[in-house]
Amino acid sequence: MIVRNLFEARRSARCVTAENWESVRLVLADDKAGFSFHITTIKAGTETPIWYKHHVEAVYCIRGEGEVVTVDDEVVHTITPGTMYLLDRHDRHLLRAKREMELACVFSPALTGRETHGPDGAYPPATGGGT
Repeated sequence: MIVRNLFEARRSARCVTAENWESVRLVLADDKAGFSFHITTIKAGTETPIWYKHHVEAVYCIRGEGEVVTVDDEVVHTITPGTMYLLDRHDRHLLRAKREMELACVFSPALTGRETHGPDGAYPPATGGGT
């Protein structure tokens, strides 16, 4: 059994930050679960272009308010506590935070832990190939 504490992980190498987000990676590829699990905080008033072309991601909003916009068709989805969205088609999207958002995120295949978004908004493919 693996037991981790969010607040302890936030003070460790499991916490990855960028200009407008922080991701605490609680379950990673080396845990051999087949997915990774993160608690991600998005700063208020920001917009992040994202394209998980190598991963599928499920996102659940714990707190805050924002929207996710699919780039190809410009459909806007309001994100508030209790909302989940699944990027099952590797959608290019914009994540906008109106108020600071705390999100629970699951990735398949699992992330290794130090990934950040590349210039195209994607994480690199997982070792051994992506989804």
